[in-house]
Amino acid sequence: IISEQVSLILGRNFVISFQEAGGNTFDPVRMRLKGSKGRIREMRADYLAYSLIDSIVDNYFVVLEKLGERLELLEDELLDHPTPDTLEELHVLRNEMIFLRKSAWPLREVSNNLLRAESDLITRSTQIYIKDIYDHTIQVIDTIETYRDMLSGMLDIYLSSISNRMNEVMKVLTIIATIFIPLTFLAGVYGMNFQYMPELSWKWGYPVLWCIMAVIGISMFFYFRKKKWL
Repeated sequence: IISEQVSLILGRNFVISFQEAGGNTFDPVRMRLKGSKGRIREMRADYLAYSLIDSIVDNYFVVLEKLGERLELLEDELLDHPTPDTLEELHVLRNEMIFLRKSAWPLREVSNNLLRAESDLITRSTQIYIKDIYDHTIQVIDTIETYRDMLSGMLDIYLSSISNRMNEVMKVLTIIATIFIPLTFLAGVYGMNFQYMPELSWKWGYPVLWCIMAVIGISMFFYFRKKKWL
């Protein structure tokens, strides 16, 4: 998001505007002035000031539309396959929302002051349009707050999905370790090589032990499948 400060000076018969950099923020107003379209040439200077502020507010909606598209793409990515890049994008968008809110909040104060100001520079007919600016500014701020709430929820979803994935991995590893515990016990017992262990001299001792270990492992595997732990 690129921001700049715009200053307006309203007089009885003039409006002076200052921009930090050249841009297309006021191009719609300039086109209306050059083409003599609408009532902008017929009204007083306060209507021109309203048109300039309204053009600024309209640009906030353009930015919010772009951010909304990024949120939709990020939400799809979050549900399909979240990655560390997804978390980074969430933090970037969250910071942009905070920045955008700080930028939009002064507009609310400006439009509210113009609406309540008892000045000869602002006619009653123009106050109706300024009320429209105030409503749009409130809508912008509400949309920003909605997006911030969505980002907070998406962050919780990301952390929950990562935690669930880790739990699934730990569950599989735990089950594998559980299956090998009795097998390791049997291998440890018959790996002690005492002299008076009758099984060591049996002809079928080795294959029988393998069969016992295989039966234990397979039985435990199917038991876990029956319990839906796998």
